[in-house]
Amino acid sequence: MIAFVSGPVAALAPDSAVIEVGGVGMAVQCTPATLSRLSVGEPARLATSLVVREDSLTLYGFADDDERQVFELLQTASGVGPRLAQAMLAVHTPDALRLAVAGGDEKALTAVPGIGKKGAQRLLLELKDRLGEPVGTGRAAAGAAATRVPGWRDQLTAALVGLGYAGREADEAVEAVAPQAEAAVAEGGTPQVSQLLRAALQSLNRAR
Repeated sequence: MIAFVSGPVAALAPDSAVIEVGGVGMAVQCTPATLSRLSVGEPARLATSLVVREDSLTLYGFADDDERQVFELLQTASGVGPRLAQAMLAVHTPDALRLAVAGGDEKALTAVPGIGKKGAQRLLLELKDRLGEPVGTGRAAAGAAATRVPGWRDQLTAALVGLGYAGREADEAVEAVAPQAEAAVAEGGTPQVSQLLRAALQSLNRAR
């Protein structure tokens, strides 16, 4: 198992980063929130989980060990693969997920793209005794459910700046995809930052 990767960031993409480790570029799948903390050329350390399939080896990266542990625990539930587990962590922090499961918060789970009402009910039952108690205590734990990953605008702006775009360019790209995000909200869904990032990059390329 590859527990973590550490080294300079060689490249960033909408859903992944390349970390140079001993002269080798390791491609790591990350959430937009994790990617927003990285900058090309800057050192980084990501906790990782290697998912092995017959036709692929995929490395998933996380901000810390707790996030990686929750990622792996989520996959012990039936129907939850690495992509859905990562999507859950893109919408909620580890403690927010723990509190949602402990409190039977069905609405919090259906906010994740790919999880419907029945799926949320099943996950609440299966994960009830697996995720453990929130790491935070007192006010921190009580507020964790409300402390989500920053809103899509903040995530998208941070990701674009991390990819090397100027603040003005990032702001213009965010406004260009705002109707797409607002349409998702109007339909009762949650804007998917990875999709918005791709659309934003396309708008920037057209502008050039």
